[in-house]
Amino acid sequence: MPTGGSARAEPPDYDAAGSIVLGSRAGLAPGTPVAPSQGRPADSIELNARAGFTTDYIYRGVTLSDRKPALGAGLEATIGSFYAGTTVTSVNLPSQPAAEVTVSSGLRPKLGDVELDFGWTYFLYPGEIPAVPGIDYWEVGTRADTKLTDSLRVAAGYAYSPNFSNTGAWSQYVAAGLGVELPRNVMPQNVTASITGGAGYYWFGNQSAEFGGFALPAYFNWNAGVTLTRNVFNLDLRYYDTNLSKENCFVFTGDPHATPGGHIDPLTNPEGLTSHWCGAAFVARFWFELNADAR
Repeated sequence: MPTGGSARAEPPDYDAAGSIVLGSRAGLAPGTPVAPSQGRPADSIELNARAGFTTDYIYRGVTLSDRKPALGAGLEATIGSFYAGTTVTSVNLPSQPAAEVTVSSGLRPKLGDVELDFGWTYFLYPGEIPAVPGIDYWEVGTRADTKLTDSLRVAAGYAYSPNFSNTGAWSQYVAAGLGVELPRNVMPQNVTASITGGAGYYWFGNQSAEFGGFALPAYFNWNAGVTLTRNVFNLDLRYYDTNLSKENCFVFTGDPHATPGGHIDPLTNPEGLTSHWCGAAFVARFWFELNADAR
């Protein structure tokens, strides 16, 4: 990504015990999508609020917090299959925004045993220096999630932006993953746990001429970890990595702390700068969430 840009955010999960990280929407404190409970009117409004912290805010394999801890919170309202929500998350990016703020909406219909999500998300970065042109952008995406057995869940997703981080380049992202819920009889009372993993591929069109006119480096990313849940509290311990070289990591992120000494590319990286923002990382993430019926 050009200087001042970065990839975005962690996704909300379909259920805390079987969450599969696909990098689909924003916020480090993922929320369980709220669907009308049985016995409640279909037009009732249900709310989901969550907040949490992480040792490193990673999205699609790339840190958004300069390998430092981050805080986040989110609120989502659901009526029938329609939802709308917002998140606020602390970040540490080259353009120095005060935070990452997202606004999202979409539909979550169900087709047989498959839960679907068709969503739109706008990413805002207030307080950037410089403020123009900024890295605000929007993305649309879809996700399918289903259980193959009582303990095995699979998911797949796709996302598209026509102007990734306001660089003039389109972006596309595909991902898939699976999760296995551990038997409850091997866990402490009121605690559920799952082992999950996912992998994705991110690729881009050419940026506008002011950013060099070349395509951002495409890359694979993957994650694996365990999620523990007790009542409203959740703890996720996870490994993330990508196949981006340190030189291409700088090209993608514009890391202001990049260091020289890497391979020189006359077009994309004439100084041979390298970044550690895209390498392997072990991350601990804690959050809580509350659901309420607002009818």
